[in-house]
Order: sequence, then C-alpha cells, then structure tokens
Amino acid sequence: MPRLTSSPPHIHFFFLFFYIPCFVFLCSLSHIAESQIQDREQEVLLQLRQSWRDPPSLDHWVPSNSSSHCTWPEVTCQDGSITELNLVNLNIDYSIPPFICDLKNLTKLDLSCNNIPGEFPTVLYNCSKLVYLDLSQNYFEGPIPSDIDMMADLQVLILSATSFSFDIPASIARLQRLRILHLNQSEYNGTYPEEIFGLSNLEELSLSYNPQFVQSQLPQNFTSLKKLRFFSMLQMNLFGRIPETVSDMEALEYLNLGENSLTGEIPGIIFALRNLSELYMYKNKVSGSIPRVSATKLRVIDLSYNNLTGNIPEDFGKLNLSSLNLHFNQLSGGIPEAIGRLPALSDVRLSNNNLSGTIPPDFGKFSPLRRFEVAYNNLTGALPEQLCQNGMLTGLAAMHNNLSGELPESLGNCRSLFEALLNDNGFTGNVPGGLWKSPNLTALVLSGNGLSGELPGELSRNITRIEISNNRFIGKIPSTVSSWRKLMVFDATNNLLNGTVLTELTELPSLTTLLLGQNELSGILPTDIVSWKSLTTLNLSHNKISGPIPSKIGLLPVLTQLDLSDNQLSGLIPPEIGQLNLNRLNLSSNRLRGSIPAKLENAAYDASFLNNSGLCASNSFMRLNVCNSQSHRSSKTDHTLIMILTIAAAMVIVMLVLLMIRASRKNRDWYDSTPKLTSFQRLNFTESNILSGLKELNVIGSGGSGKVYRIDVNPSGDAVAVKRISNNRKLDEKLEKQFVAEVEILGNIKHLHIIKLLCCISCENSKLLVYEFMENSSLDHWLHKRKRLSPVSGVANNMILDWPKRMQIALGAAKGLCYMHNDCSPPIIHRDVKSSNILLDSEFNAKIADFGLARMLAKPGEAVSMTGVAGSFGYLAPEYAHTTRVNEKIDVYSFGVVLLELTTGSEANDGDKDMCLADLAWRHMQDGKPISDALDEEVKDECNVDEISNVFKLGIFCTATLPSTRPTMKEVLQVLLKCSDPQYNVEKKSRHKFDVVPLLENSMYEGMPRSDFHALECNTY
Repeated sequence: MPRLTSSPPHIHFFFLFFYIPCFVFLCSLSHIAESQIQDREQEVLLQLRQSWRDPPSLDHWVPSNSSSHCTWPEVTCQDGSITELNLVNLNIDYSIPPFICDLKNLTKLDLSCNNIPGEFPTVLYNCSKLVYLDLSQNYFEGPIPSDIDMMADLQVLILSATSFSFDIPASIARLQRLRILHLNQSEYNGTYPEEIFGLSNLEELSLSYNPQFVQSQLPQNFTSLKKLRFFSMLQMNLFGRIPETVSDMEALEYLNLGENSLTGEIPGIIFALRNLSELYMYKNKVSGSIPRVSATKLRVIDLSYNNLTGNIPEDFGKLNLSSLNLHFNQLSGGIPEAIGRLPALSDVRLSNNNLSGTIPPDFGKFSPLRRFEVAYNNLTGALPEQLCQNGMLTGLAAMHNNLSGELPESLGNCRSLFEALLNDNGFTGNVPGGLWKSPNLTALVLSGNGLSGELPGELSRNITRIEISNNRFIGKIPSTVSSWRKLMVFDATNNLLNGTVLTELTELPSLTTLLLGQNELSGILPTDIVSWKSLTTLNLSHNKISGPIPSKIGLLPVLTQLDLSDNQLSGLIPPEIGQLNLNRLNLSSNRLRGSIPAKLENAAYDASFLNNSGLCASNSFMRLNVCNSQSHRSSKTDHTLIMILTIAAAMVIVMLVLLMIRASRKNRDWYDSTPKLTSFQRLNFTESNILSGLKELNVIGSGGSGKVYRIDVNPSGDAVAVKRISNNRKLDEKLEKQFVAEVEILGNIKHLHIIKLLCCISCENSKLLVYEFMENSSLDHWLHKRKRLSPVSGVANNMILDWPKRMQIALGAAKGLCYMHNDCSPPIIHRDVKSSNILLDSEFNAKIADFGLARMLAKPGEAVSMTGVAGSFGYLAPEYAHTTRVNEKIDVYSFGVVLLELTTGSEANDGDKDMCLADLAWRHMQDGKPISDALDEEVKDECNVDEISNVFKLGIFCTATLPSTRPTMKEVLQVLLKCSDPQYNVEKKSRHKFDVVPLLENSMYEGMPRSDFHALECNTY
C-alpha cells in the first residue's frame, strides 16, 4: 500500500493564518452589506406605510428582531433583497411616493384593487428593473403619458378598470418586450394605436369594454401577433368583417370579439385554430351558417345574439366543450345527439331559435350539467330523464316549446335546482314530489300545461315564485302555506282547487301577487289581512266565495288591482275600498247591495259593479240603478211629485243651455241636439262654463280633429283645456273612433303622468273633451319653437329648457308609457307618441296626451291588428309602415325619437323625406363620430355631457330597426332612473372595484328577448 504524503508544515501554517482570516473578513463584509441593504429596504417599507397613513391592512409591517420583512406576506425577496411587492386590495387611497424606487431590485409591483388617485405615476420611471406593473382597479385618471416607453423593460402592463382617458399613446408600441398588455374597462375616448399590433412578443392583449373608442374596423394587422394566446376586443365599437388571416395566429387560445358590430360570416379558419380554447363572438351581426370544426381544444363557444342560420354542426359533439351558448339566433334543425354525451358540458343555452325535434336523452347523464336552456323553440318529446344526474343543475328553462309527457322523476331529487321554468308546453301527470321541496328552489313556473295532482304540504323555504295557472291541480290549498314565508307571487289561476281562501294565506308578508281566479273555492274571505303589506294584485274571480267583502281590504297600502267578480259575495261594499288607488277594480256578478262608495263613483269604474241587482249609485252614468234617498214607506204621490220636479228642473237647465248656445253665432252646431255631459272626476264647473268659453279668442292650438281652447271656468282663475272634435256634417267614422278611443281609455285609467280627462260633452255634430290645463304647453313648444311664446301670456319666452328639466320630462313620459304597457289590463299602446303629445304642467312634469289613436291589446305582449297606418312622420316605427300587426314596441320606437329630440334639440323629421332624426342619429354612430358632436349645445356642458350621451344612446337602442331588439318601456325607465339618480352617479368610482362593466345577459328566468341595450350602464361611459 503506497504511503500517503503530507504537506510541509509551513503550508498548513500559511493557510491557517492568511486564507482563513481573509475568507472570514470577506464574509463579514458581505453580511454587513446585506444587512445594510435589508435595513434600508425595511426603512422604505415603513416609509411607505407611513405615507399611506398607516392602513390597518399593513399593521403587521413592524420591525422585529426575530424575523425579516421578507417574511411579510406582501413582500417577496431574492438573495435578501426585495424583488416583488404585491399590495393588492389593501384600501390604499393615497398616491405612490417616489422613494418606492429606492427598492433597487424591484421587478414586480402589483397595486391593483385599491383606491389610489391621481395621474399615471411617472415616479415609477425610476424603478429601473421593473418588468411587471399592475395598476388596475384604481382611481387613476387623465392620459397615459406619451413617454411611457421610458419603462423600456416592462413585460407586463395592466391598466384595466381605471379612469384613464383620451387616446392610448402610440409610445406603448415601443415597449418591445411586452408580453401582457391589458387596457380594458377605462374611459379612453379617442382611438387605440394600431402600432400595438406590431408588438411581436405579445401573448395577451385586452382592449375590451372601451365603448367610447371611435368606431373602427377590426385591424387587419392584428394577425401578425404570432405569439398571442389571449385576445379580447369586447364592446369596442368594431365593425366590418373578420379577416381570414386570423389563421396566422396559431398560438391563439382565447378570442373575444363580443358586443361589436361585426358582420359577414364567421371565417371557417377560426374553428381550425389548433390551440383555440375559448371563442366569444356574441352580440354582433354575423350571419350565415356555423362553420365545420376541426379545432380540438375548444372548450367554450359563445355565438349568441347574432343572425346565424342553418344547423348546429354535428362536429360540436366531437369537442370537449364545457359551455355552448347559441341562443338568440335563427338556427334550425335538431340538437345533435353527440352533444348530449360530452363529458365536461356544464352550460347549454340554445333558447330563442327555430330548433325542432326531440332533446337528446343523454343530456346530464355523462356531464356535470349546471345550466340547461332550450326555451322558445319548436322542440317536441320529453325532457331528458337524467338532466340532474350529477346533482349540479341550477337553472332549467324549457318554456314555450311543444314538449310532452311527465316531468322526469330525477328533478324531484335535484337539490341544487334554483329555478325551473317549464311553462307553455304539454306536460301531463303529477309534479315529482321532491321538486316542490328542492331546498334551493326559488322559482317554479309550470303554467300552461296539463299537470294534475294536489298542492304539496311542504315547500322549499326559499321559494319566491309559484306559477301553476292553466293546469288541472285539484284539492285544497294546504294550511302549511303559512310557512312559505318568502313567497312573492302565487298564481294558480284556472285549476280545480277547492276549499276556502285560508287565513294562513294572509300570513305571507312578502306576497305581492295572489291569483286564484277560475277555481272552485268557496266559503267566506278571511277578515284579518293586515299582513299583506306588499300585496299589489288580488284576483279571486270566478269562484264560489260568499259572505261580505272584508273592510280591511281597503287598508292594504299598495293594492292596485282587485278582482272579486263572478262569486257569491253579498252585503255592502265597504267604504274603505274607496280609499284604494286602484288601476283595476271588478266586483261584478255578485250579490252586493246598497250604494257604492262615493269615491268609486267614477267613470273609470263604470263596468266594475255590473250584475249586482241590489247595487245603486247616485249618478246615472255608472250604469246602475240610481239610489232612492226616500224611505220605502213613501207614498206613490211623493214619487210622482219628485219625478215631476226633477223633469221640470232638467227642462229649465236644457232651456238655459240652449239659450246660451244660441247667443254664440260661432257654435251653431250645438243647435241640433242637447249636449250630454259625462264626468270622470269631481267637477267645479258646469256645461255652461265650457260652452260659453268656446270663442276664437280662447283658441290655443289646432289639429286634424279640431281646435283646442283654454277656458277659465271660475272667478278664481282655474282653467281647463277643451279639445273640440267637430265637422260641418255629422262626425265621420274616423273622428268618431278617435273620440271613443280617447274616452274609453282616459276615462278608465289614472296616472300622475297621463293627462287627466275631466269630462266629455257630446251632441250630434260636435264632441268636447275637457282636460286639466297644462300651463307649459307641450315639449314640442319648448324644444323646437325658436320664438318661444308663453302659453299663458303669449309673451316671448327666452328661457332655455335646461338638461335637468329635460331629464325630468323624459322620466315622467317614460313612467306614463310604462304604466300603459305593464300596469293596465289590457295593455294600451298609444301609437302617436311625439313631443307635441307630451304636455307639461307648471312644474314641467310631463303627461302623455292625445289618445285618439290608442288601442288596447288583448293580452300583454300580443300584437293587435290595425286597418291602416296612423301616426306622425319621424316617429313611426319602420315595421308600422308595412304591417298591420303592431305591439308596444312601436311606442318604444317613438319614445326613442323623443329621447333623441331631448338630447340633440333637433326635430323628429330633421332631414329629407328619406332620412329622419332616428336615421341621422344611427348614421352618426356608424360613421364613428363622437356622440358629443350630436348633442344640443344649449344644454351641453362638461358636467352633464356623459349623462346626455347615455340618454342619446338609449334613444339609439329604442329606435332599433328590429322590434325584438328594442328594450321594453320598463327597461327604458330603469336606465333613465339610474341616469337621473345622483347617488347612483356618486358611487361611480367605487363600482370600479367590484363590477366595473356589468353585463346584464339574457335572463332565462324571464323568457323574453333582451337587446344590446343591457350593456348600457349610466356610470361606465
């Protein structure tokens, strides 16, 4: 074995006494330097906390001997130095101090979801190593600086959901290392630089939710982004076709072009992108059929709200889809069987198409189905038995099809179900017992089927809405109904229910609508109903209910509709009923007796008391017997004497009226017949007051049907407006119909924002309609008369109708129309909404007037046939010119024109014979011009331009060509209320943190089409 040699002793000595001390010395220097760096960085952090006024979320930022600041959760260190600060959602509401860049090794700074104010923090230019910057969801404002390219090393820049405005600077395109760029959800009001699409390293690009960008085509050069994986240009006013060159973007995984105006067909190459996982193209105008699919990684497809036709591709059944959304198109054919077998499918929305055939039976069997919507199609057969096989189904909407058979028993075991909307089909048999009791169920709508059985004794405690009308349910309402504490709507109309109206029903504090008409209920009504504080509608008609009407019904604070007709009720009508502010009252066909309450002696309730032989009224116009105030023991002589005196008095009155008429040469058409006055309100004047005022001196307007007069009816100066419908010969059929329509409608409705018809006076050749007088004339006078004359004094009035008054007028008119469309039964369409038919009182409150062309619909949402086109040019909906079938949407169109008048100051027929105001407004938007250029300069200023712009946009939505894409008046009113609510606008900033651009998508729970107008949020523009 060889001998090991050792180093000479002097070598060991040198190593021990020279190298080791040097090494120790160098280590100590390094440790000292590192310690100094850590001390300095900790000092910076503590300064940060102090400059931000010590927010509670940073209470743990305190020096400690036992641990380093590198252990603080917001701090990431490398080699003892801070490289990342993640200060997310800490309620920081002060600006960023410049000394933050004393953290020399800082590479990532995330300040998202705070309240930091001010302009873009250019102090960060000094953070030389910064590669990741996230300032999203803060209160930054002003422009992005043009020298932002000084942060040359940035790879990630996220500025979403802020208030940055003006143009996006082209200098961003000089940040050549950028991989992620998010500029979505801000207030840019110019353009985006196309140079961005030259950033060759981009992997994520989001420009979404910038609706104030000037309208532009989808840039052709966006396909040069070869590395792009995430691309979103949602709601950006894009139009034009999608370039075929999208095929160059092979790395693309996420593509969102939703809510724009893209047209043409979908390029087939999109469905061939091999890495594409999510595709969103909803709410555009693309048409044609859906291309064949060869991309294998697609998980999400959303092509809803377009004009797509043809069949659903069979290839969809070969994908691994989790979400398929094709609703609101024009697709036809059947649903491919293979789609029902997709293992990851959780969201299926195919409603509002023309689909036919049966629903594939495997839906839900192999996948965690959560949402299944196939409403408003032509589907037949049964519902799939295993929709809730995996126990995750929350929403089911299959209403308005031709489905049949029994409801699947598996629905009775579906504890996750939130809403089941199965109305208007042909389902039969019993409802699965467990379905009533599903613990999360809030709405069960089964109306319009052939279902039978009894109502359950136990019901889900969360249910708010039960609609089972037009079925064959039998038996009694269970006494356990008192436990349905959250129930708001209970509609069991037209079934075979018997028993009594239980006292337990009156214990439901949230109930707003109770509809039990057309059943076999009997017994007397509960007397103690004071718990119905929220009840607005009560219908118990067509039953066998007897006994008196409870007086406490008259104490229900918000009741507006009461129908107890076709029962066996007896006794007096409680006077308390007269205290209610009812839009609809029907007590006809009962056994009531006595006089009706004085406050109900109104022509609006003329048909409310028919077929009650014992009822009487003090006025003959009520179509009831006139009450006799004398005792039944009065002699026949007394009756005769009273009759003679009454006739004599009437003859004297008639003679006086005739003498007054003859005294006026300009009113000779009254000679031929005796005027008849029908009152609809309590009057403080007589016929003679009106007739004597029909002088040319009092004329304040005229129209196609006659003149309008302002008449003082008493010495105190009270005035009325009188519309005179007359003709030299007998009234022709058209004028007669207008008169009847006006009286029939205004005599039966009451609303703060609908003109009040006081009475009518008629004879053979002329008819007078007497209204409340509106001191400020019409909206048309204020908007369009250059020499504004005071309607009272006739003196020139230079007062400008400012924006708050215009907003007040828009709200009032919307409330009146909303009432007509939604709260009147049957609904009423006006057919002639225009600025001259919106009258203004002394406080500029708006009232809808001139109902001569109005029509009542048979059912809500149902069209009515017209014999001809009527209305005014500039306000006519396009469909009205070529069809006789119209509904409420023609009023929505006309009201949209009024909104455009209010915001632009222009007249409805501004333009040539082929181009009216609505067309001009649409052209303005399509040309990409700023909305502010279209607004009325008389009222526009920097404080209200956003609000006026939103009302202008609402006018655009209301005047959409297709009626189905227009909002309802109820939706229009909701947007106007938000626009006019100061508190709502004050909260503008705080909303950035939570729901910056809320998208109100189609509600499967309402079953009605929705339009693009839902993206309109008054505080996001």
